[in-house]
Amino acid sequence: DDHNKENLFNSLNYDVAAKKRKKDLLNNKTKIQYFHQEKWIYVHKGSTKERHGYCTLGEAFNRLDFSSAILDSRRFNYVVRLLELIAKSQLTSLSGIAQKNYMNILEKVVQKVLEDQQNIRLIRELLQTLYTSLCTLVQRVGKSVLVGNINMWVHRMESILHWQQQLNNIQITRPAFKGTTFTDLPLCLQLNIMQRLSDGRDLVSLGQVAPDLQVLSEDRLLWKKLCQYHFTDRQIRKRLILSDKGQLDWKKMYFKLIRCYPRKEQYGDTLQLCRHCHILSWKGTDHPCTANNPETCSTSLSPQDFINLFRF
Repeated sequence: DDHNKENLFNSLNYDVAAKKRKKDLLNNKTKIQYFHQEKWIYVHKGSTKERHGYCTLGEAFNRLDFSSAILDSRRFNYVVRLLELIAKSQLTSLSGIAQKNYMNILEKVVQKVLEDQQNIRLIRELLQTLYTSLCTLVQRVGKSVLVGNINMWVHRMESILHWQQQLNNIQITRPAFKGTTFTDLPLCLQLNIMQRLSDGRDLVSLGQVAPDLQVLSEDRLLWKKLCQYHFTDRQIRKRLILSDKGQLDWKKMYFKLIRCYPRKEQYGDTLQLCRHCHILSWKGTDHPCTANNPETCSTSLSPQDFINLFRF
């Protein structure tokens, strides 16, 4: 009981402080008035239904400034992965406002990809995951599981199909640059750059650009390092494949392993949870922490860790 009272007391203190700042800003006699919104959220301790009522996944999604995060290259992949996880299993847990916010952020993501022509495959997979989930919710489970009119969701599904078509129609133009190209580099440098790719599909695509790159993309050491980066030795030993020459076929093993186990995820920037005051925010965001050294209290969260915070 004392533990729950402490959670409630801390939450009320944060809410009162936030409301006071909003009131002060609204009362400020300036020509431009705006509504201040904190870019952090207090996550209550414990994992109970009562705690869930104070802080939901939808509330966190609305308040953590994902619209700005997608413009940051360090956070883009993190947000996309989070959108994908929500599309797979958490859509029905979002409020109506959060669902609308989700679709707005998704539209901004698509527009960004259409403009800069980067991460096309990543967004295609996200849209396909979302569309499949919506088809299941609307057709099999029933429209009552989704907040809002069924016609609104049909319109959103049509928007997803339109975005998919736009992505499929992208024609990547060759830059008018006549300087040194990737294939002009020494082979050792080309191989070194290819070792930085963390997705085997990117290696395959790169190998289709030119015959010389095709040879490099088949390098056994490249695929061996890729397998060792994403998977444990135990997982690799369970999926051994030998080539016709009696050697380990690391390329085939990689594609077999990704069907059986999740790949390692790495992000330039993540959401962080303060262990001292239990506030969730992006790295570098100021929050009312009472710890002497707030930087040492922060724990990075993966997209799945973020969603797990709101399960009860």
